[in-house]
Amino acid sequence: MIVKEPIPHLPDIHVESRVNLLLRRAKENRTTTLEEYVNTGGYSALKKALFKLTPEDIVSLVEESTLRGRGGAGFPTGRKWRFALMNPPPRYLICNADESEPGTFKDRIIIERDPHLLLEGITISAYALGVKEAFIYIRGEYPAGYRILENAIQEAKEAGFLGKNILGTDFSLEIYVYRGAGAYICGEETALIESLEGKRGHPRLRPPYPAQVGLFNRPTVVNNVETLSNIPIIITYESYFMNIGPSGFYGPKLFPVSGKVNKPGVYESTMDITLRELIDMAGGIKDGKKFKAVFSGALGVYDENDLDTPMDYSPKGFGGTGTVIVLDETDCIIDSLIVIANFFHHESCGKCTPCRIGTYEQFNIIKKFQEGTATKKDIEYLQHLAKNIPVGSICGLGYSAPQAIVDALNKFPEEFEAHINKNCPAGVCF
Repeated sequence: MIVKEPIPHLPDIHVESRVNLLLRRAKENRTTTLEEYVNTGGYSALKKALFKLTPEDIVSLVEESTLRGRGGAGFPTGRKWRFALMNPPPRYLICNADESEPGTFKDRIIIERDPHLLLEGITISAYALGVKEAFIYIRGEYPAGYRILENAIQEAKEAGFLGKNILGTDFSLEIYVYRGAGAYICGEETALIESLEGKRGHPRLRPPYPAQVGLFNRPTVVNNVETLSNIPIIITYESYFMNIGPSGFYGPKLFPVSGKVNKPGVYESTMDITLRELIDMAGGIKDGKKFKAVFSGALGVYDENDLDTPMDYSPKGFGGTGTVIVLDETDCIIDSLIVIANFFHHESCGKCTPCRIGTYEQFNIIKKFQEGTATKKDIEYLQHLAKNIPVGSICGLGYSAPQAIVDALNKFPEEFEAHINKNCPAGVCF
């Protein structure tokens, strides 16, 4: 008998889709039950994987799909799986649900509204990788998602989709949900592994990579929620998956859009959509104001000249998690940068001195611009930090920390100059 834990209130987040694959059951603000999931084709991909395909067939399909990791780095999923399979079992699979980049809430929608899609993706992936134990590492600030996943795991076990001898086969799998403690650094896969082992969430030196030496020193694959949720789609559609989206960037992609748009929410599209089209899909700029900029989560800054950027992983594409935070003409770039600079300063784990000290320096310099006490030498210092923080850090946080500031310096130099002269163009400072 399933004893379900009570679920906290779910926020009413707008959801819209052009391809209706990842979000087909997530339009309404409620959790899809197991019965609904099965009645709409759920777990049919798992049955196909277990009874019609071999583990090698599944890995080959994922490789052919060119599915890239949807957690930000865009690393080819099939290649990561293949690396892990080069190493002997036991192997582990970890679902990275530590979604904590500013403005990013796409994985939350899958977790809270369609948890069985994620569980099915994990189960098929575990079968392909020869994994008997999988872990979902979810951020501590998602209490509803944690309870929903726990309940869904119990439902799946009672129905025979999880646990021992799944659907009467020799394949068994246990999935455990582990709550993080609110550290952005634990989104980095080696820091996540350290945390899962009960240690401080500090990144490991690489090599060796997790596919070689990961959780409990065993080969480990770490994929994020959206990535694993694509696996049932790939198994269902096989080669047709390559007809979804542009060449080399196949499959659906989720884009969380927030800020000064009329319809903030999560949008599903193919990756040939441009930044301009995505903003239009979100209802355009709020209150008829003029577009000013987009912050890509805590990473890059895009101006009006970048609106035709494709939302893919090409060198000139948007990349990352697909997070879009829209600013209009009334917003101050410096005000936005101080939020980002403070985020990186707060979230640096402190292991690398250039990152620990550099992010602190960045925050204080941007604060000087906001207060009107900065000079031109501070611009030079920001450029100096931007060159040195990434090369002295061992993980992506240090590499990413200066990116938004560098982009802003290149695309909005007049804003920095204006703040030196105590004249905020948006009229919101001083």
